Amino acid sequence: MTSLDLIKQKINTLYQTHAVIHISIAMSHPKVSVRNDLAVISGIYPHIFQVEECGGKGRRHTLQYTDILTENVKIAELDEM
Repeated sequence: MTSLDLIKQKINTLYQTHAVIHISIAMSHPKVSVRNDLAVISGIYPHIFQVEECGGKGRRHTLQYTDILTENVKIAELDEM
């Protein structure tokens, strides 16, 4: 099992058991900066997943699993697993 498969499995587990997460996003294209905000995992797909911010504007972000490997996206709950 590759590290990418392990990440997919962990995110799928979070989606099924506890979809509310704390997420940090630092990407330049498109420009996205989120720091330890509450979000809900709203969709799981083979190569991407979607999260929706809980507070403020409630923006929806579509992210790749590889963004976690490159550390552009950090989910606090993944560290606890």
